[in-house]
Amino acid sequence: MAVAVQFSCFKRKRGAFLVVFMLVYLWGSLISLSCAARLSVSRQKLEVEKHLKRVNKPPIKSIESVDGDIIDCIHISQQPAFDHPFLKDHKIQMRPSYHPEGLYDEEKMSTRSKESTNPITQLWHMNGRCPEDTIPVRRTKKDDVLRASSVKKYGKKKPKGIAKPRSTDPDLTNESGHQHAIAYVEGDRYYGAKATINVWEPKVQQSNEFSLSQLWILGGSFGQDLNSIEAGWQVSPDLYGDNNTRLFTYWTSDAYQATGCYNLLCSGFIQVSSAIAMGASISPVSALRNSQYDISILIWKVKIHFQDFQPNILCLLCQIIAPVASIS
Repeated sequence: MAVAVQFSCFKRKRGAFLVVFMLVYLWGSLISLSCAARLSVSRQKLEVEKHLKRVNKPPIKSIESVDGDIIDCIHISQQPAFDHPFLKDHKIQMRPSYHPEGLYDEEKMSTRSKESTNPITQLWHMNGRCPEDTIPVRRTKKDDVLRASSVKKYGKKKPKGIAKPRSTDPDLTNESGHQHAIAYVEGDRYYGAKATINVWEPKVQQSNEFSLSQLWILGGSFGQDLNSIEAGWQVSPDLYGDNNTRLFTYWTSDAYQATGCYNLLCSGFIQVSSAIAMGASISPVSALRNSQYDISILIWKVKIHFQDFQPNILCLLCQIIAPVASIS
């Protein structure tokens, strides 16, 4: 009996010890997890702040748009493009060395814009314009970056292979959920392209959905060496935080693997216009049985010389003209 009682008592003590040990262990684990979570949040916050400091250059003037955007007027020589090592100390070419005959005429475009009774513009124009020798840049906000899965992925498309366009049955369901219609042409050599695109404001139901219409120039094979230049309008709540129709550009030289981004969210895209802000809202937009509004986008290749810079389709990106006009 004594042995039994002693054993029973020992068992209870051991049980109590185990319970206390488990509580201490769990408490220690919770503290470790809490500390790790705080460190992770602090690290993410630091990364976001560093990124914002890098992409948001000191403005000469700032304009608050009616849609909540802040448009910073950045001196043209301080724009994000020149963070690229190949563009350090680069002399900006303010005018193209070559104009496509019959497709581009600054005087005609200016006259056409003045004659328009209700020209299409960007919303931020309602509160001001950027001065000469500056470019308008949509300020990146903390919430913009936090909507992305990581700082490195902000403003970038997911790496993917681009299938060569081909005719398909319109009734077939796309497994990726990406529904699109493409007018596609290919040949030996192209030195540019122009598109006039009707501007709408389609409604998207989910924050990760998007809708766009664009001019898309591809070079290389449809593999890892794919070069792409894209420009048009898009509705993308995930990228911009709202459902506004916005002017956009995108480029990549390696099939969206490591190079390229939307608008001016990384180095490489040189802008010279003080009137148009990449990523800013377009207004007005077309409405059913009402006025229709278009944007015309012209992309062409010009001779640009960079020391130690490999010439490829990206040279086209250095001169993108996106005049805006209305058609009623």
